[in-house]
Amino acid sequence: MPKYYEDKEEDGRACAGVREDFKACLLQNDCVVKEGKLPSECLKEGHCKALQTSFFECKRSMVTSRFRNGILRVSLI
Repeated sequence: MPKYYEDKEEDGRACAGVREDFKACLLQNDCVVKEGKLPSECLKEGHCKALQTSFFECKRSMVTSRFRNGILRVSLI
């Protein structure tokens, strides 16, 4: 579930909200906290998979829209 923070600096990067939730999920997961594993190891085990997929899809949609805009600009010239 997304978390919204009122007293937090604005993050101008794409998909900042999903990025923050994905990061929090990994760092607060029992795999990292109790077992002492690296977040990358926990990802390989399948933890926070839904947020990882959401973040990937968000980033991919940003690249796709830029790419399509680039094609439109080229075709207009």
